[in-house]
Amino acid sequence: MRLIAIAVMSMTISTAPILAYAACEAGKAGGEITGDEAQKVYECIADDLASGYQAGAKRWIPKNFVANYRSWTKASAFPAAPGFHGGRFLVTWVNRTGAEAYKKYEEDPQIPAGTVIAKESFSVNDDGKVTKGPLFFMQKVAAGTSEVTMDWYYMAVASNGAPMAVNVMNACSECHMGNFGHQGGLGYPVEEARITP
Repeated sequence: MRLIAIAVMSMTISTAPILAYAACEAGKAGGEITGDEAQKVYECIADDLASGYQAGAKRWIPKNFVANYRSWTKASAFPAAPGFHGGRFLVTWVNRTGAEAYKKYEEDPQIPAGTVIAKESFSVNDDGKVTKGPLFFMQKVAAGTSEVTMDWYYMAVASNGAPMAVNVMNACSECHMGNFGHQGGLGYPVEEARITP
C-alpha cells in the first residue's frame, strides 16, 4: 500500500511541470508564430526561465549578472524570431553601462567597456512544443584585452542554472565576428523587435 502511494505521488510530481508547460505551447511551428504569439509564450514561461537560471552555483559566471539582468534595459519588444543561437527565440537585455550605445543599433557601434548583454532564450518545435533555452551573456572588456574577439567575453547558463562549458572561440566569437563583425560583433534583435530610445 505504501509503495503504491509513493508511486502515485511521484507520478503526480513528475507530470505536473509537463501539464503546466502544455498551457504555454504555441499551437503551431516556431517558424510560423508571430511576434505577439512569441511574446505570449514568453510571458507564460518567463517566471520559470528566471528561476531556472537562478538555480545552483554559477562558478566562473558572475552571479550578479544572472541575478540582475532583468533589472537592465530591455532591447527587444518581443522575443526575436529564430535565427542564430540554435534557432531559439531571444529576449535581449543590456546593462546601464551599454544600454544607450547598444540601442542605437549602429553599424560601427561605440560600446563602452563594462557593457553586459543578456539574451534569454526558448525554442518552439514544429509541433508547437516549447523548450526553455540558455541565458547567453556578452561582456565588453577593456580595449586590447582580447583583440581576436573584439574585446567581448561570452558566457552561458543552462536553463537549469548550470554554467555551460562552451568553446567560446568556435561556438560564439567565430559566429559573431563572421556574421556581425561590421556591427562590432553585435547580433541585434531583428528590426521589428527593437526597442529604440
